[in-house]
Order: sequence, then C-alpha cells, then structure tokens
Amino acid sequence: MTKAAVEVSFETYGGDAAANYQRYFVPAIGAPVAGDLLDRADLQRGERVLDLACGTGVITRLAAERAGSTGSVTGVDINPGMLAVARSITSSGAPIEWCEAPAEELPLPDRHFHAVLCQYGLQFFSDRSAALRESRRVLVTGGRVAVSVPGPVPNLFAAIEDKPERLLGPEAAGFLQTVFSLHEETELEKLLLDAGFAQVQTTHSVKRLQLPPPREFLWQYVFSTPLATAAAALDEDRRASLEREVVKAWEPFIEDGRLILEVGMTVAEGIRPWNGT
Repeated sequence: MTKAAVEVSFETYGGDAAANYQRYFVPAIGAPVAGDLLDRADLQRGERVLDLACGTGVITRLAAERAGSTGSVTGVDINPGMLAVARSITSSGAPIEWCEAPAEELPLPDRHFHAVLCQYGLQFFSDRSAALRESRRVLVTGGRVAVSVPGPVPNLFAAIEDKPERLLGPEAAGFLQTVFSLHEETELEKLLLDAGFAQVQTTHSVKRLQLPPPREFLWQYVFSTPLATAAAALDEDRRASLEREVVKAWEPFIEDGRLILEVGMTVAEGIRPWNGT
C-alpha cells in the first residue's frame, strides 16, 4: 500500500449515507441556513405544515417547534433511508407524520396545509412544475409556500469542478451541477407564478459557513450524498488522488484550519390566491 493510500481518510465516513447526511451535512450546511426559510414562511402556532424533500427532517423538526403542540407537521421524502433516520430523532412541539412519496404525486388531501416548505429539494425534482402545483393543491386558500435553493456554484466547488467527473465519473459531475442548477430569482418566480401562486417574492443572500478541514469535509460530503457509490467503487490510489487534488484546490479557502464556504441562497415564496381553484 502506498503512503498516499494510507493517508486516505474516507474509511472513517463509510456506511449509511442517510446517517452520514444527518451527522455531517445537516450541522455544517443544512441547519445554518434553515432560519431564513422558516422566517420567510412566518409559521404560527397551531398551523399545519408540510415539509417537502424533508430528508432527515431538520426543517420538519424546526417547523414543529414553531407550530407548537396544537399544530401538526408532515415530512415527505422519496428516500426511505432518510425517513428512517428522521423517525429515529426526537422532536418537540407539533406531532410529526413521516410520509414516503414523490413531491409530484402527494398522497395528501386538498386544501389541508397552512404552509409548505422545501429546502435544498426543488432543484432535484423530476418535474418541478408538477411539485409546485401539488404544493398549491394541498394548501388552504391563502396558504404559503416557501422554497430555498443554493447557487450559483460557490467558489469552493468551482475550484474542483473538473475533478468529480474525471475521478468519480460523469454521474458525479451531474449531481454537483444539479445541486446549484436552480437559483435565478426570475426562474423561481416564473415557476411559482406558472403553478398558480400569487404575491410571489424572492430574496437572495450569501451565507458564510465554517466547515471542517478540507480532508474531513471532502469525505463527509461525498459519503452524505449520491457521490458515495462512485467513491466506494474507486481503488485506493484513485481515492488518494481525489483527496490530494481536492485538498490542494481548497487551500485558499482555509481560515484557522477550517474550510470556509460562501454560498448563495435564494428563497422564493408565494400564496394560494383567494380567487381561482
């Protein structure tokens, strides 16, 4: 075994991707930006809330706290592994129901929810318009939708843009492109308007997040996402090459031993109008 292979730290982060997502991705990236989405949704005590693409439930549980014991929250995701982790985590406030379903075909009643939330999910839906129409369908008249998406591609990821495809394959590059594929305010506004929402507004801000050191964050991110399958298939030398090249590219983004990610976040919101169906 070569010295470079010995240094590869990916083994630490192998195992269940959903558990890794909750352990590493949520504290570093998911939770720090959640407040903006929840604030824009302006959740009230006693409201019924739907969290689309809930993953392991970070937004769902925060929404439950804001809705309180007289409210209710439903978390929907298509990934059963994510939902299994979500169900294992204690929550407070409103009771939570977990539901496995695609956002484009919600097995939920018409005009039931006061608010629909979606963080880091809309860009991945196979039919974004259908998912937003479904969101509108399940909202009460005057109910709100609020979605949050990242982009454009942060400098941290732009610095390694050639490496995932070359070392992990085209599917890996495609995943990273999709992550940041929906962030233009005009595009989001049009999607919501075309889905029948009114009073559509968008806001964009840049978040500065402190991440673990480069080597640790690389493998935490990889093994918390669909990149895990491609990385697990690499031999030790190719994993070592990936780690070496990425860590080198990320050196300019290190401050006090931690990696700094500056990522744009766009929040779009609208209401189900009083007129119309």
